[in-house]
Amino acid sequence: MTTPLPAGFRLAMDPSVKQLSDGLLFGGSPARVLRLTKAGQTAWARLADHPVESSAEGVLARLLTDAGFAHPLPPAATADATVVIPVRDRAELLGRCLAALDGRYPALVIDDGSADPAAIAAAASAHGAKLVRRDVNGGPGAARNTALEHVSTDLVAFLDSDCVPSPDWIDRLAGHFADPLVAAVAPRVRPLAGDTWAGRYTRAASSLDLGTAAARVAPGTRLSYVPTAALLVRRAALESVARDGAVFDPAMRVGEDVDLGWRLHDAGFRIRYDPSAHVDHHEPATWRTLLSRRASYGTSAAPLALRRPAAMAPLVLHPWPTLTVAALLARRPLPAAAAFAGAVLSMTRVLRRSDVPTHGVGQAMGTAVGQTWLGFGRYSTQFAAPLVAALLLPGGRKRWGRRAALASLLAGPPLTAWLRQRPDLDPIRYTAGAVADDLAYGAGVWTGCLNHRTAVPLRPRVTWRPLRVDPKGKR
Repeated sequence: MTTPLPAGFRLAMDPSVKQLSDGLLFGGSPARVLRLTKAGQTAWARLADHPVESSAEGVLARLLTDAGFAHPLPPAATADATVVIPVRDRAELLGRCLAALDGRYPALVIDDGSADPAAIAAAASAHGAKLVRRDVNGGPGAARNTALEHVSTDLVAFLDSDCVPSPDWIDRLAGHFADPLVAAVAPRVRPLAGDTWAGRYTRAASSLDLGTAAARVAPGTRLSYVPTAALLVRRAALESVARDGAVFDPAMRVGEDVDLGWRLHDAGFRIRYDPSAHVDHHEPATWRTLLSRRASYGTSAAPLALRRPAAMAPLVLHPWPTLTVAALLARRPLPAAAAFAGAVLSMTRVLRRSDVPTHGVGQAMGTAVGQTWLGFGRYSTQFAAPLVAALLLPGGRKRWGRRAALASLLAGPPLTAWLRQRPDLDPIRYTAGAVADDLAYGAGVWTGCLNHRTAVPLRPRVTWRPLRVDPKGKR
Protein backbone atom coordinates (compact mmCIF):
# COMPACT_ATOMS: atom_id res chain seq x y z
CA MET A 1 0.00 0.00 0.00
CA THR A 2 1.31 3.44 -0.96
CA THR A 3 2.07 5.76 1.96
CA PRO A 4 0.56 9.15 1.03
CA LEU A 5 2.55 12.35 1.24
CA PRO A 6 1.26 14.06 4.40
CA ALA A 7 -1.26 16.88 4.34
CA GLY A 8 0.26 20.35 4.23
CA PHE A 9 2.97 19.55 1.67
CA ARG A 10 2.91 21.52 -1.55
CA LEU A 11 4.41 20.38 -4.84
CA ALA A 12 6.78 22.11 -7.22
CA MET A 13 6.34 20.62 -10.67
CA ASP A 14 9.62 19.64 -12.29
CA PRO A 15 10.37 22.01 -15.20
CA SER A 16 11.24 19.08 -17.47
CA VAL A 17 7.69 17.66 -17.35
CA LYS A 18 5.70 17.94 -20.57
CA GLN A 19 2.00 17.30 -21.11
CA LEU A 20 1.66 15.15 -24.22
CA SER A 21 -2.15 15.16 -24.20
CA ASP A 22 -4.99 15.07 -21.69
CA GLY A 23 -3.91 12.67 -18.99
CA LEU A 24 -0.47 11.90 -20.47
CA LEU A 25 2.65 13.40 -18.91
CA PHE A 26 6.27 12.88 -19.93
CA GLY A 27 9.21 13.44 -17.60
CA GLY A 28 10.66 12.11 -14.41
CA SER A 29 13.89 10.31 -13.67
CA PRO A 30 14.31 7.84 -15.22
CA ALA A 31 12.16 9.20 -18.04
CA ARG A 32 8.67 7.78 -18.40
CA VAL A 33 5.19 8.48 -19.71
CA LEU A 34 2.67 8.75 -16.87
CA ARG A 35 -1.02 8.17 -17.57
CA LEU A 36 -3.59 9.86 -15.31
CA THR A 37 -7.29 9.11 -14.97
CA LYS A 38 -9.87 11.91 -14.95
CA ALA A 39 -9.68 12.01 -11.16
CA GLY A 40 -5.90 12.03 -11.36
CA GLN A 41 -5.96 14.93 -13.82
CA THR A 42 -8.19 16.92 -11.48
CA ALA A 43 -5.89 16.23 -8.53
CA TRP A 44 -2.82 17.09 -10.66
CA ALA A 45 -4.31 20.46 -11.56
CA ARG A 46 -5.24 21.17 -7.95
CA LEU A 47 -1.85 20.19 -6.55
CA ALA A 48 -0.18 22.73 -8.79
CA ASP A 49 -1.64 25.52 -6.63
CA HIS A 50 -2.77 23.94 -3.35
CA PRO A 51 -1.26 21.80 -0.60
CA VAL A 52 -2.11 18.14 -0.13
CA GLU A 53 -5.36 17.78 1.79
CA SER A 54 -6.87 14.34 1.18
CA SER A 55 -5.41 10.86 1.29
CA ALA A 56 -6.05 10.43 -2.43
CA GLU A 57 -4.12 13.61 -3.19
CA GLY A 58 -1.35 12.38 -0.91
CA VAL A 59 -1.08 9.10 -2.83
CA LEU A 60 -0.84 10.94 -6.15
CA ALA A 61 1.69 13.37 -4.66
CA ARG A 62 3.78 10.41 -3.51
CA LEU A 63 3.70 8.92 -6.99
CA LEU A 64 4.70 12.22 -8.59
CA THR A 65 7.54 12.94 -6.16
CA ASP A 66 8.88 9.39 -6.27
CA ALA A 67 8.93 9.45 -10.08
CA GLY A 68 10.56 12.90 -10.30
CA PHE A 69 7.56 14.65 -11.88
CA ALA A 70 7.30 16.95 -8.85
CA HIS A 71 9.23 17.83 -5.70
CA PRO A 72 7.82 18.29 -2.19
CA LEU A 73 7.69 21.71 -0.60
CA PRO A 74 7.28 20.99 3.12
CA PRO A 75 5.56 23.16 5.71
CA ALA A 76 7.82 25.08 8.08
CA ALA A 77 9.04 23.07 11.07
CA THR A 78 11.46 23.30 13.96
CA ALA A 79 14.28 20.80 14.30
CA ASP A 80 15.53 18.75 17.22
CA ALA A 81 19.02 18.34 15.85
CA THR A 82 22.68 17.92 16.76
CA VAL A 83 25.42 19.01 14.38
CA VAL A 84 28.16 16.37 14.04
CA ILE A 85 31.53 17.51 12.69
CA PRO A 86 34.33 14.97 12.14
CA VAL A 87 37.73 16.63 11.91
CA ARG A 88 41.39 15.76 11.53
CA ASP A 89 43.66 18.77 11.97
CA ARG A 90 42.66 21.96 10.06
CA ALA A 91 41.69 23.70 13.30
CA GLU A 92 41.31 27.06 11.55
CA LEU A 93 38.69 25.70 9.14
CA LEU A 94 36.92 24.02 12.05
CA GLY A 95 36.72 27.39 13.80
CA ARG A 96 35.15 28.99 10.72
CA CYS A 97 32.63 26.19 10.47
CA LEU A 98 31.60 26.48 14.13
CA ALA A 99 31.43 30.27 13.90
CA ALA A 100 29.03 30.03 10.94
CA LEU A 101 26.74 27.71 12.92
CA ASP A 102 26.37 30.58 15.40
CA GLY A 103 25.30 28.28 18.25
CA ARG A 104 21.80 27.71 16.82
CA TYR A 105 22.11 23.96 17.42
CA PRO A 106 24.35 21.93 19.73
CA ALA A 107 27.54 20.85 17.98
CA LEU A 108 29.58 17.71 18.56
CA VAL A 109 33.15 17.68 17.23
CA ILE A 110 34.86 14.31 16.73
CA ASP A 111 38.64 14.68 16.66
CA ASP A 112 39.69 11.76 14.46
CA GLY A 113 43.31 11.43 15.56
CA SER A 114 44.56 14.96 14.89
CA ALA A 115 48.30 15.59 15.18
CA ASP A 116 47.58 18.68 17.27
CA PRO A 117 44.58 17.81 19.46
CA ALA A 118 45.05 20.94 21.57
CA ALA A 119 44.30 23.17 18.59
CA ILE A 120 41.11 21.23 17.86
CA ALA A 121 40.06 21.38 21.51
CA ALA A 122 40.64 25.14 21.59
CA ALA A 123 38.51 25.70 18.48
CA ALA A 124 35.69 23.56 19.87
CA SER A 125 35.82 25.25 23.26
CA ALA A 126 35.80 28.73 21.75
CA HIS A 127 32.43 28.04 20.16
CA GLY A 128 30.84 25.96 22.92
CA ALA A 129 31.00 22.66 21.02
CA LYS A 130 31.27 19.31 22.77
CA LEU A 131 34.44 17.37 21.88
CA VAL A 132 35.08 13.64 21.62
CA ARG A 133 38.62 12.48 20.86
CA ARG A 134 39.54 9.37 18.85
CA ASP A 135 43.16 8.41 19.44
CA VAL A 136 43.45 6.46 16.18
CA ASN A 137 42.36 7.92 12.86
CA GLY A 138 39.62 5.83 11.26
CA GLY A 139 38.27 8.11 8.56
CA PRO A 140 35.07 10.19 8.41
CA GLY A 141 32.73 7.19 8.51
CA ALA A 142 34.28 5.77 11.66
CA ALA A 143 34.27 9.24 13.25
CA ARG A 144 30.55 9.67 12.52
CA ASN A 145 29.86 6.25 14.01
CA THR A 146 31.57 7.40 17.19
CA ALA A 147 29.52 10.58 17.19
CA LEU A 148 26.23 8.70 16.95
CA GLU A 149 27.01 7.00 20.26
CA HIS A 150 26.76 10.46 21.88
CA VAL A 151 23.68 11.83 20.06
CA SER A 152 20.11 11.60 21.35
CA THR A 153 18.25 14.15 19.19
CA ASP A 154 15.77 13.03 16.53
CA LEU A 155 17.84 14.57 13.72
CA VAL A 156 21.57 14.58 13.07
CA ALA A 157 23.22 17.19 10.86
CA PHE A 158 26.44 15.81 9.44
CA LEU A 159 28.81 18.59 8.44
CA ASP A 160 32.42 18.50 7.27
CA SER A 161 34.86 20.73 9.09
CA ASP A 162 35.83 22.56 5.87
CA CYS A 163 32.23 23.72 5.32
CA VAL A 164 30.82 27.17 5.98
CA PRO A 165 27.05 26.64 6.41
CA SER A 166 24.38 29.25 5.94
CA PRO A 167 22.79 29.94 9.36
CA ASP A 168 19.36 28.61 8.36
CA TRP A 169 20.32 25.50 6.38
CA ILE A 170 18.94 23.09 9.00
CA ASP A 171 15.73 25.10 9.46
CA ARG A 172 15.12 25.08 5.70
CA LEU A 173 15.44 21.29 5.49
CA ALA A 174 13.71 20.28 8.73
CA GLY A 175 10.18 20.41 7.31
CA HIS A 176 10.88 17.45 5.01
CA PHE A 177 10.89 15.17 8.05
CA ALA A 178 7.15 15.68 8.48
CA ASP A 179 7.09 12.94 5.84
CA PRO A 180 7.64 9.70 7.81
CA LEU A 181 9.42 8.08 4.86
CA VAL A 182 12.13 10.74 4.61
CA ALA A 183 15.43 9.57 6.10
CA ALA A 184 17.79 12.27 4.82
CA VAL A 185 17.79 15.65 3.08
CA ALA A 186 20.82 17.26 1.50
CA PRO A 187 21.39 20.97 0.83
CA ARG A 188 23.35 22.31 -2.08
CA VAL A 189 27.10 22.23 -1.41
CA ARG A 190 28.58 25.25 -3.17
CA PRO A 191 32.33 25.48 -3.87
CA LEU A 192 34.30 28.07 -1.94
CA ALA A 193 37.45 28.44 -4.02
CA GLY A 194 40.13 31.00 -4.76
CA ASP A 195 40.79 32.81 -8.00
CA THR A 196 43.42 30.38 -9.25
CA TRP A 197 42.97 28.27 -12.40
CA ALA A 198 42.12 25.26 -10.24
CA GLY A 199 39.81 27.35 -8.07
CA ARG A 200 37.91 28.85 -10.98
CA TYR A 201 37.52 25.43 -12.57
CA THR A 202 36.21 24.01 -9.29
CA ARG A 203 33.69 26.82 -8.96
CA ALA A 204 32.29 25.75 -12.32
CA ALA A 205 32.55 21.96 -11.99
CA SER A 206 32.76 20.91 -8.34
CA SER A 207 31.89 17.24 -7.89
CA LEU A 208 30.12 18.13 -4.62
CA ASP A 209 27.86 20.78 -6.16
CA LEU A 210 24.80 18.94 -7.47
CA GLY A 211 23.19 22.01 -8.99
CA THR A 212 20.06 24.07 -8.55
CA ALA A 213 17.40 21.47 -9.40
CA ALA A 214 15.61 19.62 -6.59
CA ALA A 215 15.51 15.83 -6.88
CA ARG A 216 14.72 12.54 -5.25
CA VAL A 217 17.98 10.69 -4.58
CA ALA A 218 17.93 7.03 -5.62
CA PRO A 219 19.99 4.58 -7.71
CA GLY A 220 19.19 4.81 -11.41
CA THR A 221 17.88 8.38 -11.23
CA ARG A 222 19.40 11.75 -12.08
CA LEU A 223 20.93 11.89 -8.59
CA SER A 224 22.08 8.50 -7.36
CA TYR A 225 23.75 9.84 -4.20
CA VAL A 226 24.39 12.93 -2.08
CA PRO A 227 27.57 13.58 -0.08
CA THR A 228 27.68 13.73 3.71
CA ALA A 229 29.71 16.93 3.50
CA ALA A 230 26.36 18.38 4.60
CA LEU A 231 23.40 16.11 5.28
CA LEU A 232 20.44 16.24 7.66
CA VAL A 233 19.30 12.73 8.67
CA ARG A 234 16.74 11.00 10.85
CA ARG A 235 18.61 9.16 13.62
CA ALA A 236 16.04 6.35 13.86
CA ALA A 237 16.44 5.64 10.13
CA LEU A 238 20.22 5.41 10.54
CA GLU A 239 19.88 2.96 13.39
CA SER A 240 17.50 0.79 11.38
CA VAL A 241 20.09 0.18 8.62
CA ALA A 242 23.15 -0.24 10.87
CA ARG A 243 25.27 -3.33 10.32
CA ASP A 244 27.01 -4.89 13.29
CA GLY A 245 26.23 -1.71 15.20
CA ALA A 246 27.87 0.57 12.61
CA VAL A 247 25.84 3.02 10.52
CA PHE A 248 28.76 3.87 8.22
CA ASP A 249 30.96 1.07 6.92
CA PRO A 250 34.21 1.65 8.86
CA ALA A 251 36.18 -0.17 6.16
CA MET A 252 35.36 2.58 3.63
CA ARG A 253 37.27 5.87 3.86
CA VAL A 254 35.62 7.20 0.70
CA GLY A 255 32.22 6.30 -0.71
CA GLU A 256 30.80 5.44 2.71
CA ASP A 257 28.08 8.06 2.21
CA VAL A 258 27.02 6.49 -1.09
CA ASP A 259 26.82 3.07 0.57
CA LEU A 260 24.66 4.49 3.38
CA GLY A 261 22.30 6.16 0.92
CA TRP A 262 21.79 2.92 -0.98
CA ARG A 263 21.00 1.02 2.23
CA LEU A 264 18.46 3.65 3.23
CA HIS A 265 16.87 3.38 -0.21
CA ASP A 266 16.74 -0.42 0.03
CA ALA A 267 14.97 -0.09 3.39
CA GLY A 268 12.17 1.93 1.75
CA PHE A 269 13.21 5.40 2.92
CA ARG A 270 13.27 8.55 0.80
CA ILE A 271 16.27 10.85 0.40
CA ARG A 272 15.75 14.35 -0.97
CA TYR A 273 18.05 16.96 -2.46
CA ASP A 274 16.80 20.47 -1.67
CA PRO A 275 19.04 23.24 -3.06
CA SER A 276 16.96 25.98 -1.42
CA ALA A 277 19.35 25.45 1.51
CA HIS A 278 23.07 25.74 0.91
CA VAL A 279 26.42 25.12 2.54
CA ASP A 280 29.72 26.46 1.21
CA HIS A 281 32.67 24.08 1.03
CA HIS A 282 36.36 25.03 0.96
CA GLU A 283 37.96 23.64 -2.21
CA PRO A 284 41.60 22.88 -3.06
CA ALA A 285 43.60 25.83 -4.36
CA THR A 286 46.05 23.79 -6.46
CA TRP A 287 45.68 21.25 -9.23
CA ARG A 288 47.79 18.74 -7.32
CA THR A 289 45.42 18.73 -4.36
CA LEU A 290 42.30 18.83 -6.52
CA LEU A 291 43.35 15.93 -8.75
CA SER A 292 44.54 13.90 -5.77
CA ARG A 293 41.09 14.22 -4.23
CA ARG A 294 39.39 13.21 -7.48
CA ALA A 295 41.60 10.12 -7.72
CA SER A 296 40.71 9.27 -4.12
CA TYR A 297 37.00 9.52 -4.96
CA GLY A 298 37.57 7.16 -7.87
CA THR A 299 38.96 4.43 -5.63
CA SER A 300 35.50 4.05 -4.04
CA ALA A 301 33.94 2.74 -7.27
CA ALA A 302 35.24 -0.81 -6.86
CA PRO A 303 34.06 -1.50 -3.28
CA LEU A 304 30.72 0.13 -4.10
CA ALA A 305 30.38 -2.01 -7.23
CA LEU A 306 30.90 -5.15 -5.18
CA ARG A 307 27.90 -4.08 -3.08
CA ARG A 308 25.62 -3.00 -5.97
CA PRO A 309 27.01 -3.83 -9.42
CA ALA A 310 24.13 -2.43 -11.50
CA ALA A 311 24.36 1.00 -9.85
CA MET A 312 28.02 1.50 -10.72
CA ALA A 313 27.86 1.16 -14.50
CA PRO A 314 30.01 4.05 -15.81
CA LEU A 315 28.02 4.25 -19.05
CA VAL A 316 24.45 3.18 -19.85
CA LEU A 317 23.90 2.49 -23.54
CA HIS A 318 20.73 2.20 -25.61
CA PRO A 319 21.34 0.01 -28.69
CA TRP A 320 20.11 2.22 -31.55
CA PRO A 321 21.74 5.51 -30.43
CA THR A 322 24.92 3.54 -29.68
CA LEU A 323 25.01 2.10 -33.21
CA THR A 324 24.39 5.58 -34.62
CA VAL A 325 27.30 7.13 -32.71
CA ALA A 326 29.63 4.22 -33.49
CA ALA A 327 28.91 4.59 -37.21
CA LEU A 328 29.44 8.35 -37.09
CA LEU A 329 32.78 7.95 -35.31
CA ALA A 330 33.79 5.39 -37.93
CA ARG A 331 32.81 7.93 -40.61
CA ARG A 332 30.12 5.68 -42.08
CA PRO A 333 27.20 8.05 -42.81
CA LEU A 334 24.87 5.51 -44.44
CA PRO A 335 25.00 2.98 -41.55
CA ALA A 336 24.62 5.93 -39.16
CA ALA A 337 21.49 7.11 -40.98
CA ALA A 338 20.11 3.56 -40.98
CA ALA A 339 20.74 3.19 -37.24
CA PHE A 340 19.09 6.53 -36.52
CA ALA A 341 16.08 5.51 -38.59
CA GLY A 342 15.96 2.31 -36.56
CA ALA A 343 15.95 4.36 -33.36
CA VAL A 344 13.05 6.51 -34.54
CA LEU A 345 11.02 3.55 -35.80
CA SER A 346 11.64 1.52 -32.65
CA MET A 347 10.54 4.33 -30.34
CA THR A 348 7.54 5.13 -32.56
CA ARG A 349 6.41 1.51 -32.34
CA VAL A 350 6.71 1.52 -28.53
CA LEU A 351 4.66 4.70 -28.23
CA ARG A 352 1.95 3.64 -30.67
CA ARG A 353 1.55 0.33 -28.91
CA SER A 354 0.76 2.28 -25.74
CA ASP A 355 -1.49 4.88 -27.42
CA VAL A 356 1.02 7.68 -26.81
CA PRO A 357 1.43 10.55 -29.34
CA THR A 358 4.55 10.18 -31.48
CA HIS A 359 5.24 13.81 -32.39
CA GLY A 360 8.76 14.88 -31.44
CA VAL A 361 10.25 11.36 -31.62
CA GLY A 362 12.90 12.41 -34.15
CA GLN A 363 14.07 15.28 -31.96
CA ALA A 364 14.11 13.04 -28.87
CA MET A 365 16.25 10.45 -30.65
CA GLY A 366 18.59 13.18 -31.83
CA THR A 367 19.03 14.23 -28.20
CA ALA A 368 19.65 10.60 -27.24
CA VAL A 369 22.37 10.31 -29.90
CA GLY A 370 24.01 13.49 -28.60
CA GLN A 371 23.93 12.25 -25.01
CA THR A 372 25.40 8.92 -26.10
CA TRP A 373 28.26 10.71 -27.86
CA LEU A 374 28.97 12.73 -24.72
CA GLY A 375 28.87 9.52 -22.65
CA PHE A 376 31.32 7.87 -25.05
CA GLY A 377 33.60 10.86 -24.65
CA ARG A 378 33.74 10.87 -20.84
CA TYR A 379 34.11 7.09 -20.73
CA SER A 380 37.00 7.23 -23.21
CA THR A 381 38.76 9.96 -21.26
CA GLN A 382 38.32 8.33 -17.87
CA PHE A 383 39.05 4.71 -18.70
CA ALA A 384 40.76 4.47 -22.10
CA ALA A 385 42.96 7.58 -22.23
CA PRO A 386 46.23 5.76 -23.14
CA LEU A 387 44.54 4.03 -26.09
CA VAL A 388 42.95 7.26 -27.29
CA ALA A 389 46.29 9.08 -26.99
CA ALA A 390 48.03 6.37 -29.01
CA LEU A 391 45.42 6.58 -31.77
CA LEU A 392 45.83 10.36 -31.90
CA LEU A 393 49.51 10.11 -32.82
CA PRO A 394 50.43 11.32 -36.33
CA GLY A 395 50.35 8.69 -39.04
CA GLY A 396 49.51 10.06 -42.46
CA ARG A 397 46.60 11.81 -44.14
CA LYS A 398 44.23 8.87 -43.91
CA ARG A 399 44.28 9.13 -40.16
CA TRP A 400 43.12 12.72 -39.96
CA GLY A 401 39.46 11.74 -39.93
CA ARG A 402 40.01 9.18 -37.21
CA ARG A 403 41.99 11.66 -35.12
CA ALA A 404 39.22 14.25 -35.51
CA ALA A 405 36.64 11.72 -34.29
CA LEU A 406 38.77 10.82 -31.28
CA ALA A 407 39.48 14.47 -30.51
CA SER A 408 35.72 15.07 -30.47
CA LEU A 409 35.40 12.45 -27.74
CA LEU A 410 38.03 14.16 -25.60
CA ALA A 411 36.96 17.76 -26.13
CA GLY A 412 33.24 17.33 -26.80
CA PRO A 413 31.96 16.83 -23.24
CA PRO A 414 33.92 19.70 -21.61
CA LEU A 415 33.20 22.12 -24.46
CA THR A 416 29.50 21.23 -24.31
CA ALA A 417 29.53 21.87 -20.55
CA TRP A 418 31.37 25.17 -21.08
CA LEU A 419 28.82 26.34 -23.65
CA ARG A 420 25.95 25.43 -21.32
CA GLN A 421 27.41 27.09 -18.20
CA ARG A 422 29.61 29.90 -19.57
CA PRO A 423 31.86 29.79 -16.48
CA ASP A 424 34.39 32.39 -15.42
CA LEU A 425 37.13 30.50 -17.26
CA ASP A 426 38.09 30.42 -20.94
CA PRO A 427 37.15 27.28 -22.92
CA ILE A 428 40.73 26.10 -23.42
CA ARG A 429 41.62 26.05 -19.73
CA TYR A 430 38.19 24.71 -18.80
CA THR A 431 38.59 21.85 -21.30
CA ALA A 432 42.12 21.08 -20.11
CA GLY A 433 40.91 21.07 -16.50
CA ALA A 434 37.96 18.80 -17.28
CA VAL A 435 40.18 16.31 -19.11
CA ALA A 436 42.65 16.29 -16.20
CA ASP A 437 39.73 15.87 -13.78
CA ASP A 438 38.41 12.84 -15.70
CA LEU A 439 41.90 11.33 -16.02
CA ALA A 440 42.46 11.60 -12.27
CA TYR A 441 39.09 10.07 -11.44
CA GLY A 442 39.64 7.27 -13.96
CA ALA A 443 43.08 6.52 -12.51
CA GLY A 444 41.45 6.17 -9.10
CA VAL A 445 38.82 3.78 -10.49
CA TRP A 446 41.50 1.64 -12.16
CA THR A 447 43.47 1.56 -8.89
CA GLY A 448 40.42 0.45 -6.94
CA CYS A 449 39.60 -2.21 -9.53
CA LEU A 450 43.11 -3.66 -9.30
CA ASN A 451 43.08 -3.62 -5.49
CA HIS A 452 39.66 -5.30 -5.29
CA ARG A 453 40.16 -7.56 -8.32
CA THR A 454 37.00 -6.52 -10.10
CA ALA A 455 36.22 -4.92 -13.45
CA VAL A 456 32.59 -4.09 -12.69
CA PRO A 457 33.12 -0.28 -12.47
CA LEU A 458 34.63 -0.36 -15.97
CA ARG A 459 31.79 -2.23 -17.70
CA PRO A 460 29.15 -0.27 -19.62
CA ARG A 461 25.59 -1.52 -19.28
CA VAL A 462 23.19 -1.95 -22.19
CA THR A 463 19.52 -1.27 -21.52
CA TRP A 464 16.83 -2.44 -23.92
CA ARG A 465 14.07 -0.31 -22.42
CA PRO A 466 14.82 3.37 -23.11
CA LEU A 467 11.43 4.62 -21.95
CA ARG A 468 8.87 3.40 -19.43
CA VAL A 469 5.23 3.86 -20.37
CA ASP A 470 2.77 3.31 -17.53
CA PRO A 471 -0.08 0.98 -18.53
CA LYS A 472 -3.66 2.12 -18.61
CA GLY A 473 -5.18 2.09 -15.18
CA LYS A 474 -6.03 4.23 -12.20
CA ARG A 475 -3.68 7.02 -11.21
